[in-house]
Amino acid sequence: MSHPEPLAIVCLASYEKGHEFLREAKRQGCRVFLVTSLSLKDTAAWPREALDDIFYMQDEEKKWDRSGTLLGISYLARSHKLDRIVPLDDFDLEMAAAVREHLRVPGMGETTTRYFRDKLAMRVRAREAGLNIPEFVHVLNDSAINEFLGRIPPPWVLKPRMLAGAIGIKKVHDAEEAWRLIETLGDQRSFYLLERFIPGSVFHVDSIVSQREIRFAISSGYGAPPMDVSHGGGVFSSRTLERDTEIEAALLDKNRRVLDALGLVRGVSHTEFIRGHEDGRVYFLETSARVGGAHIAEMLEAATGINFWAEWAKVEIDGGRGAYAPPTPRADHAGILVTLARQEWPGLSGFDAPEVVWRMEKQHHAGLIVRSPHSARVDELMRDYAARLRADYSATAPARERPTS
Repeated sequence: MSHPEPLAIVCLASYEKGHEFLREAKRQGCRVFLVTSLSLKDTAAWPREALDDIFYMQDEEKKWDRSGTLLGISYLARSHKLDRIVPLDDFDLEMAAAVREHLRVPGMGETTTRYFRDKLAMRVRAREAGLNIPEFVHVLNDSAINEFLGRIPPPWVLKPRMLAGAIGIKKVHDAEEAWRLIETLGDQRSFYLLERFIPGSVFHVDSIVSQREIRFAISSGYGAPPMDVSHGGGVFSSRTLERDTEIEAALLDKNRRVLDALGLVRGVSHTEFIRGHEDGRVYFLETSARVGGAHIAEMLEAATGINFWAEWAKVEIDGGRGAYAPPTPRADHAGILVTLARQEWPGLSGFDAPEVVWRMEKQHHAGLIVRSPHSARVDELMRDYAARLRADYSATAPARERPTS
Protein backbone atom coordinates (compact mmCIF):
# COMPACT_ATOMS: atom_id res chain seq x y z
CA MET A 1 0.00 0.00 0.00
CA SER A 2 1.51 3.32 -1.06
CA HIS A 3 1.69 6.18 1.38
CA PRO A 4 0.55 9.65 0.31
CA GLU A 5 3.37 11.98 -0.67
CA PRO A 6 4.07 14.73 1.90
CA LEU A 7 2.56 18.11 1.12
CA ALA A 8 4.85 20.48 -0.75
CA ILE A 9 4.63 24.10 0.41
CA VAL A 10 6.25 26.96 -1.50
CA CYS A 11 6.77 30.03 0.70
CA LEU A 12 7.36 33.44 -0.89
CA ALA A 13 9.35 35.88 1.21
CA SER A 14 10.67 39.11 -0.27
CA TYR A 15 11.68 40.05 3.29
CA GLU A 16 13.19 37.89 6.02
CA LYS A 17 10.40 36.72 8.27
CA GLY A 18 8.28 33.67 9.06
CA HIS A 19 11.03 31.39 10.37
CA GLU A 20 8.60 29.63 12.69
CA PHE A 21 6.17 29.01 9.82
CA LEU A 22 8.96 27.22 7.95
CA ARG A 23 9.97 25.21 11.00
CA GLU A 24 6.41 24.20 11.84
CA ALA A 25 5.69 23.11 8.27
CA LYS A 26 8.78 20.89 8.39
CA ARG A 27 7.77 19.54 11.82
CA GLN A 28 4.42 18.62 10.29
CA GLY A 29 6.23 16.51 7.69
CA CYS A 30 5.93 18.84 4.69
CA ARG A 31 8.43 19.45 1.96
CA VAL A 32 9.24 23.15 2.33
CA PHE A 33 10.57 25.32 -0.50
CA LEU A 34 11.48 28.99 -0.02
CA VAL A 35 11.52 31.57 -2.80
CA THR A 36 13.17 34.77 -1.59
CA SER A 37 15.00 37.90 -2.73
CA LEU A 38 18.52 37.62 -4.10
CA SER A 39 19.41 40.74 -2.09
CA LEU A 40 18.93 38.67 1.09
CA LYS A 41 21.27 35.85 0.03
CA ASP A 42 24.22 36.90 2.17
CA THR A 43 22.36 38.46 5.10
CA ALA A 44 19.23 36.45 5.93
CA ALA A 45 19.61 33.71 8.55
CA TRP A 46 16.94 31.37 7.19
CA PRO A 47 16.40 28.11 9.13
CA ARG A 48 18.07 25.93 6.49
CA GLU A 49 17.29 22.78 8.47
CA ALA A 50 13.59 23.39 7.76
CA LEU A 51 14.03 23.88 4.00
CA ASP A 52 14.16 21.28 1.26
CA ASP A 53 15.47 23.93 -1.11
CA ILE A 54 15.80 27.67 -1.45
CA PHE A 55 15.54 29.76 -4.63
CA TYR A 56 16.54 33.38 -5.17
CA MET A 57 14.72 35.91 -7.32
CA GLN A 58 16.40 38.94 -8.83
CA ASP A 59 14.84 41.92 -7.10
CA GLU A 60 14.82 45.69 -7.21
CA GLU A 61 13.80 47.08 -3.80
CA LYS A 62 12.43 43.59 -3.05
CA LYS A 63 10.17 43.63 -6.12
CA TRP A 64 10.22 40.52 -8.28
CA ASP A 65 9.40 40.18 -11.95
CA ARG A 66 5.96 38.57 -12.18
CA SER A 67 6.64 36.62 -15.36
CA GLY A 68 9.99 35.36 -14.09
CA THR A 69 8.47 34.24 -10.82
CA LEU A 70 5.65 32.36 -12.57
CA LEU A 71 8.12 30.64 -14.88
CA GLY A 72 10.51 29.77 -12.06
CA ILE A 73 7.88 28.20 -9.81
CA SER A 74 6.30 26.46 -12.81
CA TYR A 75 9.71 24.89 -13.48
CA LEU A 76 9.81 23.65 -9.88
CA ALA A 77 6.34 22.15 -10.40
CA ARG A 78 7.73 19.90 -13.15
CA SER A 79 9.43 17.72 -10.53
CA HIS A 80 7.27 18.44 -7.45
CA LYS A 81 3.51 18.46 -7.04
CA LEU A 82 2.99 21.81 -5.34
CA ASP A 83 0.15 21.81 -2.80
CA ARG A 84 0.33 25.25 -1.16
CA ILE A 85 1.69 28.68 -2.12
CA VAL A 86 2.11 30.85 0.98
CA PRO A 87 3.20 34.53 1.11
CA LEU A 88 5.08 35.35 4.30
CA ASP A 89 4.84 39.13 3.93
CA ASP A 90 2.19 41.66 2.91
CA PHE A 91 4.15 42.49 -0.23
CA ASP A 92 4.09 38.87 -1.41
CA LEU A 93 0.30 38.43 -1.38
CA GLU A 94 -0.34 39.43 -4.98
CA MET A 95 2.51 37.31 -6.31
CA ALA A 96 1.31 34.28 -4.35
CA ALA A 97 -2.23 34.77 -5.67
CA ALA A 98 -0.93 35.03 -9.24
CA VAL A 99 1.06 31.81 -8.85
CA ARG A 100 -1.95 30.01 -7.36
CA GLU A 101 -4.16 31.16 -10.22
CA HIS A 102 -1.55 30.13 -12.80
CA LEU A 103 -0.91 26.67 -11.35
CA ARG A 104 -4.50 26.18 -10.06
CA VAL A 105 -3.25 25.58 -6.54
CA PRO A 106 -5.91 26.00 -3.80
CA GLY A 107 -5.93 29.23 -1.81
CA MET A 108 -6.84 32.89 -2.03
CA GLY A 109 -7.14 34.15 -5.60
CA GLU A 110 -6.30 37.55 -7.00
CA THR A 111 -9.74 39.13 -6.52
CA THR A 112 -10.02 38.30 -2.80
CA THR A 113 -6.36 39.18 -2.29
CA ARG A 114 -7.14 42.76 -3.32
CA TYR A 115 -9.40 43.09 -0.26
CA PHE A 116 -6.41 42.34 1.98
CA ARG A 117 -3.80 44.42 0.16
CA ASP A 118 -5.54 47.32 -1.58
CA LYS A 119 -6.67 49.97 0.90
CA LEU A 120 -9.24 51.25 -1.58
CA ALA A 121 -10.70 47.82 -2.36
CA MET A 122 -11.04 46.91 1.33
CA ARG A 123 -12.76 50.22 2.10
CA VAL A 124 -15.22 49.93 -0.77
CA ARG A 125 -16.10 46.37 0.27
CA ALA A 126 -16.38 47.37 3.94
CA ARG A 127 -18.69 50.26 3.05
CA GLU A 128 -20.87 47.93 0.97
CA ALA A 129 -21.10 45.60 3.99
CA GLY A 130 -22.29 48.43 6.24
CA LEU A 131 -19.16 48.64 8.36
CA ASN A 132 -18.25 51.89 10.11
CA ILE A 133 -15.26 53.41 8.28
CA PRO A 134 -13.75 56.89 7.89
CA GLU A 135 -15.05 58.79 4.87
CA PHE A 136 -12.70 58.49 1.88
CA VAL A 137 -12.33 59.30 -1.81
CA HIS A 138 -10.30 57.67 -4.54
CA VAL A 139 -7.69 60.14 -5.82
CA LEU A 140 -8.98 59.81 -9.37
CA ASN A 141 -11.81 62.14 -10.41
CA ASP A 142 -11.25 65.87 -9.85
CA SER A 143 -14.87 66.75 -9.06
CA ALA A 144 -15.21 63.84 -6.62
CA ILE A 145 -12.04 64.96 -4.84
CA ASN A 146 -13.27 68.58 -4.63
CA GLU A 147 -16.64 67.42 -3.31
CA PHE A 148 -14.86 65.38 -0.60
CA LEU A 149 -12.56 68.28 0.36
CA GLY A 150 -15.57 70.61 0.64
CA ARG A 151 -17.73 68.17 2.61
CA ILE A 152 -15.23 66.55 5.02
CA PRO A 153 -13.35 68.97 7.29
CA PRO A 154 -9.54 68.68 7.48
CA PRO A 155 -7.18 67.23 8.36
CA TRP A 156 -7.10 64.26 5.98
CA VAL A 157 -4.58 61.53 5.25
CA LEU A 158 -3.24 60.69 1.81
CA LYS A 159 -2.61 56.94 1.64
CA PRO A 160 -0.99 54.71 -0.97
CA ARG A 161 -3.32 51.85 -1.79
CA MET A 162 -0.76 49.04 -1.92
CA LEU A 163 1.80 49.75 0.81
CA ALA A 164 1.67 48.33 4.33
CA GLY A 165 1.16 50.00 7.70
CA ALA A 166 2.06 53.68 7.88
CA ILE A 167 4.52 53.60 4.95
CA GLY A 168 4.01 56.47 2.53
CA ILE A 169 1.08 58.05 4.42
CA LYS A 170 0.93 61.86 4.58
CA LYS A 171 -1.24 64.06 6.78
CA VAL A 172 -2.90 66.90 4.87
CA HIS A 173 -4.16 70.09 6.51
CA ASP A 174 -5.98 72.07 3.81
CA ALA A 175 -7.27 71.78 0.24
CA GLU A 176 -4.36 73.69 -1.25
CA GLU A 177 -1.89 71.26 0.31
CA ALA A 178 -4.03 68.31 -0.81
CA TRP A 179 -3.99 69.41 -4.44
CA ARG A 180 -0.28 70.21 -4.29
CA LEU A 181 0.45 66.67 -3.12
CA ILE A 182 -1.92 65.18 -5.69
CA GLU A 183 -0.18 67.09 -8.47
CA THR A 184 3.19 65.70 -7.39
CA LEU A 185 1.78 62.18 -7.84
CA GLY A 186 1.25 62.73 -11.55
CA ASP A 187 -0.01 59.62 -13.30
CA GLN A 188 0.38 57.63 -10.06
CA ARG A 189 -2.53 59.43 -8.35
CA SER A 190 -4.99 56.61 -9.03
CA PHE A 191 -2.88 54.43 -6.71
CA TYR A 192 -3.86 56.65 -3.73
CA LEU A 193 -6.89 57.51 -1.64
CA LEU A 194 -7.69 60.48 0.58
CA GLU A 195 -9.34 59.76 3.91
CA ARG A 196 -10.78 61.68 6.85
CA PHE A 197 -8.32 61.83 9.73
CA ILE A 198 -9.92 60.66 12.97
CA PRO A 199 -8.02 61.42 16.19
CA GLY A 200 -8.39 58.45 18.47
CA SER A 201 -6.97 55.34 20.08
CA VAL A 202 -5.80 52.67 17.66
CA PHE A 203 -6.31 48.96 18.28
CA HIS A 204 -5.52 45.73 16.49
CA VAL A 205 -7.15 42.32 16.47
CA ASP A 206 -5.04 39.34 15.43
CA SER A 207 -6.93 36.27 14.23
CA ILE A 208 -6.47 32.66 13.15
CA VAL A 209 -9.12 31.58 10.64
CA SER A 210 -10.01 28.10 9.41
CA GLN A 211 -12.81 27.51 6.89
CA ARG A 212 -14.18 31.03 7.42
CA GLU A 213 -14.42 30.50 11.18
CA ILE A 214 -12.31 32.57 13.54
CA ARG A 215 -10.69 29.91 15.70
CA PHE A 216 -8.73 32.34 17.86
CA ALA A 217 -8.59 36.14 18.12
CA ILE A 218 -6.99 38.55 20.57
CA SER A 219 -7.37 42.32 20.89
CA SER A 220 -4.55 44.74 21.67
CA GLY A 221 -4.11 48.50 21.83
CA TYR A 222 -1.26 50.64 20.55
CA GLY A 223 0.28 53.26 22.82
CA ALA A 224 0.64 56.09 20.28
CA PRO A 225 -0.93 55.52 16.85
CA PRO A 226 1.66 53.83 14.57
CA MET A 227 1.39 56.70 12.07
CA ASP A 228 2.41 59.18 14.78
CA VAL A 229 5.46 57.07 15.70
CA SER A 230 6.35 56.57 12.03
CA HIS A 231 6.25 60.32 11.34
CA GLY A 232 7.30 61.80 14.67
CA GLY A 233 9.57 59.15 16.17
CA GLY A 234 9.42 57.96 19.75
CA VAL A 235 8.56 54.57 21.18
CA PHE A 236 6.27 52.16 19.37
CA SER A 237 4.18 50.17 21.82
CA SER A 238 1.28 47.78 22.00
CA ARG A 239 -0.25 45.72 24.77
CA THR A 240 -2.95 43.11 25.03
CA LEU A 241 -6.28 44.41 26.27
CA GLU A 242 -8.09 43.49 29.43
CA ARG A 243 -10.37 40.56 28.67
CA ASP A 244 -14.14 40.69 29.02
CA THR A 245 -14.33 44.46 28.61
CA GLU A 246 -16.70 46.50 26.48
CA ILE A 247 -13.98 47.61 24.06
CA GLU A 248 -12.64 44.06 23.66
CA ALA A 249 -16.13 42.75 22.87
CA ALA A 250 -16.71 45.55 20.34
CA LEU A 251 -13.38 44.93 18.61
CA LEU A 252 -13.87 41.16 18.38
CA ASP A 253 -17.36 41.64 16.94
CA LYS A 254 -16.23 44.20 14.34
CA ASN A 255 -13.24 42.04 13.45
CA ARG A 256 -15.57 39.11 12.75
CA ARG A 257 -17.74 41.30 10.52
CA VAL A 258 -14.68 42.57 8.61
CA LEU A 259 -13.28 39.11 7.90
CA ASP A 260 -16.72 37.82 6.92
CA ALA A 261 -17.24 40.72 4.51
CA LEU A 262 -13.80 40.44 2.92
CA GLY A 263 -13.96 36.67 2.59
CA LEU A 264 -10.96 35.25 4.44
CA VAL A 265 -11.35 31.48 4.19
CA ARG A 266 -8.25 30.35 6.08
CA GLY A 267 -5.04 31.84 7.36
CA VAL A 268 -4.19 34.64 9.76
CA SER A 269 -5.14 38.29 9.87
CA HIS A 270 -3.98 41.52 11.50
CA THR A 271 -6.80 44.09 11.51
CA GLU A 272 -6.69 47.67 12.82
CA PHE A 273 -9.45 49.85 14.24
CA ILE A 274 -9.65 53.33 15.76
CA ARG A 275 -11.97 54.57 18.47
CA GLY A 276 -12.61 58.26 17.84
CA HIS A 277 -11.89 60.65 20.69
CA GLU A 278 -14.82 62.88 19.71
CA ASP A 279 -17.64 60.39 19.17
CA GLY A 280 -16.38 57.22 20.89
CA ARG A 281 -17.26 55.12 17.82
CA VAL A 282 -15.05 52.31 16.58
CA TYR A 283 -14.00 52.61 12.92
CA PHE A 284 -12.43 49.93 10.75
CA LEU A 285 -9.08 51.17 9.38
CA GLU A 286 -7.50 48.30 7.48
CA THR A 287 -6.78 44.60 7.51
CA SER A 288 -4.29 42.09 6.12
CA ALA A 289 -3.91 38.36 5.54
CA ARG A 290 -0.64 38.01 7.42
CA VAL A 291 0.93 37.86 10.85
CA GLY A 292 1.21 41.26 12.54
CA GLY A 293 4.58 42.96 12.07
CA ALA A 294 6.82 44.90 14.47
CA HIS A 295 7.25 41.76 16.63
CA ILE A 296 3.58 41.80 17.61
CA ALA A 297 3.58 38.00 17.10
CA GLU A 298 6.17 37.66 19.86
CA MET A 299 4.06 39.81 22.19
CA LEU A 300 0.97 37.72 21.52
CA GLU A 301 2.90 34.51 22.10
CA ALA A 302 4.18 35.88 25.41
CA ALA A 303 0.61 36.56 26.55
CA THR A 304 -1.09 33.44 25.19
CA GLY A 305 1.52 30.82 24.39
CA ILE A 306 0.19 30.78 20.82
CA ASN A 307 2.68 31.36 18.02
CA PHE A 308 0.76 32.83 15.08
CA TRP A 309 3.39 31.75 12.54
CA ALA A 310 3.24 28.12 13.64
CA GLU A 311 -0.56 28.10 13.78
CA TRP A 312 -0.73 29.63 10.30
CA ALA A 313 1.36 26.73 9.02
CA LYS A 314 -1.03 24.25 10.64
CA VAL A 315 -4.06 25.97 9.10
CA GLU A 316 -2.47 25.90 5.64
CA ILE A 317 -1.55 22.23 5.99
CA ASP A 318 -5.05 21.37 7.18
CA GLY A 319 -6.45 22.97 4.05
CA GLY A 320 -10.19 22.47 3.84
CA ARG A 321 -10.41 19.37 6.07
CA GLY A 322 -11.63 21.36 9.06
CA ALA A 323 -9.52 19.43 11.56
CA TYR A 324 -7.52 22.42 12.80
CA ALA A 325 -7.90 23.43 16.44
CA PRO A 326 -5.74 26.06 18.17
CA PRO A 327 -3.92 25.35 21.44
CA THR A 328 -5.60 26.38 24.68
CA PRO A 329 -4.31 29.92 25.28
CA ARG A 330 -2.78 31.26 28.45
CA ALA A 331 -4.53 34.30 29.93
CA ASP A 332 -1.48 36.42 30.74
CA HIS A 333 -1.01 40.06 29.74
CA ALA A 334 1.90 41.31 27.65
CA GLY A 335 3.23 44.48 26.09
CA ILE A 336 5.94 45.41 23.59
CA LEU A 337 8.10 48.55 23.34
CA VAL A 338 10.39 49.27 20.37
CA THR A 339 12.36 52.37 19.38
CA LEU A 340 14.99 53.41 16.89
CA ALA A 341 18.15 53.80 18.99
CA ARG A 342 21.06 56.22 18.97
CA GLN A 343 23.41 53.40 19.98
CA GLU A 344 24.55 50.91 17.33
CA TRP A 345 23.96 47.93 19.63
CA PRO A 346 21.97 49.16 22.65
CA GLY A 347 22.57 47.35 25.90
CA LEU A 348 19.27 46.44 27.56
CA SER A 349 20.53 44.55 30.60
CA GLY A 350 19.30 47.37 32.84
CA PHE A 351 15.72 46.44 31.98
CA ASP A 352 15.93 43.60 34.43
CA ALA A 353 12.44 43.06 35.84
CA PRO A 354 11.60 39.34 35.95
CA GLU A 355 8.63 40.12 33.70
CA VAL A 356 10.95 40.93 30.77
CA VAL A 357 10.70 37.89 28.48
CA TRP A 358 12.26 39.17 25.23
CA ARG A 359 14.89 41.71 24.23
CA MET A 360 15.42 42.95 20.71
CA GLU A 361 18.74 42.23 19.02
CA LYS A 362 18.85 44.53 16.01
CA GLN A 363 21.31 47.22 15.02
CA HIS A 364 20.20 50.71 16.09
CA HIS A 365 17.00 49.39 17.70
CA ALA A 366 15.99 48.86 21.31
CA GLY A 367 12.96 46.82 22.26
CA LEU A 368 11.55 44.46 24.82
CA ILE A 369 8.45 42.50 25.77
CA VAL A 370 7.04 42.20 29.28
CA ARG A 371 4.57 39.59 30.51
CA SER A 372 2.59 39.20 33.73
CA PRO A 373 -0.59 37.55 34.93
CA HIS A 374 -1.49 41.00 36.28
CA SER A 375 -2.58 43.74 33.87
CA ALA A 376 -1.61 46.51 36.28
CA ARG A 377 1.96 45.21 36.43
CA VAL A 378 2.26 45.31 32.64
CA ASP A 379 0.94 48.90 32.66
CA GLU A 380 3.45 49.89 35.32
CA LEU A 381 6.42 48.40 33.47
CA MET A 382 5.29 49.83 30.13
CA ARG A 383 5.12 53.37 31.57
CA ASP A 384 8.49 53.07 33.28
CA TYR A 385 10.33 51.43 30.41
CA ALA A 386 8.82 53.70 27.75
CA ALA A 387 10.08 56.76 29.62
CA ARG A 388 13.56 55.24 29.97
CA LEU A 389 13.72 54.26 26.31
CA ARG A 390 12.69 57.78 25.24
CA ALA A 391 15.25 59.43 27.49
CA ASP A 392 18.24 57.14 26.99
CA TYR A 393 17.87 55.46 23.60
CA SER A 394 15.37 56.99 21.17
CA ALA A 395 16.51 58.40 17.85
CA THR A 396 14.44 59.71 14.96
CA ALA A 397 14.60 59.11 11.23
CA PRO A 398 12.50 60.36 8.31
CA ALA A 399 9.22 58.53 7.81
CA ARG A 400 9.51 55.73 5.28
CA GLU A 401 8.20 56.36 1.79
CA ARG A 402 8.76 52.74 0.74
CA PRO A 403 9.40 49.37 2.41
CA THR A 404 12.78 48.51 3.86
CA SER A 405 14.20 45.19 4.95
